[in-house]
Amino acid sequence: MRPVLLSGHERALTQVKYSSDGDLIFTVAKDQIPSVWFSANGERLGSYSGHVGAVWTVDVNPDTTLLATGAADNTMRLWNVKTGKLLKTWEFESSIKRVEFSPDGRQLLGVTERRQNVLPSIMVFDIIPDVDAEQSSEHALRIICDESKATVAGFSYNAKYIIAGHEDGTVTQYDGKTGEYIDNIQAHEEEMQVTDLQWSPDRTYFITSSKDKSAKLITTDDLEVLKTYVTDTPLNSAAIFPVKDYVILGGGQAAMDVTTTSARQGKFEARFYHKIFEDEIGRVRGHFGPLNYVAVDPTGKSYASGGEDGYVRLHHFDRTFFDFMYEVEREAATGRL
Repeated sequence: MRPVLLSGHERALTQVKYSSDGDLIFTVAKDQIPSVWFSANGERLGSYSGHVGAVWTVDVNPDTTLLATGAADNTMRLWNVKTGKLLKTWEFESSIKRVEFSPDGRQLLGVTERRQNVLPSIMVFDIIPDVDAEQSSEHALRIICDESKATVAGFSYNAKYIIAGHEDGTVTQYDGKTGEYIDNIQAHEEEMQVTDLQWSPDRTYFITSSKDKSAKLITTDDLEVLKTYVTDTPLNSAAIFPVKDYVILGGGQAAMDVTTTSARQGKFEARFYHKIFEDEIGRVRGHFGPLNYVAVDPTGKSYASGGEDGYVRLHHFDRTFFDFMYEVEREAATGRL
């Protein structure tokens, strides 16, 4: 899997997202300029200029017409994917750390940061999926996270729930229509923040990553922890493969925490685990700093990782990847086991 290097950003990557068809990749970084690329060859298609602070997060709606971004300039912005035109700006009292569209593209949430005298919140806005429509400035829902700030959040299937991961390692389930608290679990070690939350294709379960060096596969309806993937390095991101029983984890210790400058010490690798058996099955090296985000093509043809080194590494899977059977899927989960 020889990588394609996407080298258009000048600072550390913060998030990478594929379009629903897998043909486009959207990237954001601390350099203030979101970008879009062709996933087939890594060619840069364009960028979206307007933010005046580090851009923390990005998402694209299901039909790839609207792009949402959130940044340290205390704004969440909506863009026309095709033309790059800025369609709407929502202003807040703190930075936006995560944005996500609902599965039908008719809602958009933003996770706001904690600041002095400003409580962290999950804000939900109704969206008209039309690039010519005038979007509302008023939020439809606000969930205040007063006990522990949300670091990530997203919509479940049919937007029935909003699931949030918090800085204290907990995962919370809220009613997607009313914002009412439903349930909460201590998914990761206490005071070890949840760094990422990504969905399965049908959004009936999701994966979280954490600074506690683990990732968890959790059901949407009852927050049951199904699987745990243990590593030896803090994790920043985790993704679920749509066509194979694998998950991919990314992270690494920051340079200030590493006693040598070698990439091996920092463990800057994308790590592949079998989703069912929880075994590590491979690693892909290449970044010269922690992996801040990993994303998988919804069609299963490729994956991309964004690093602290400012690069996005795009890997297209070889035929052998799809033919590979992990110990013949552990002897068909019966056999000799």
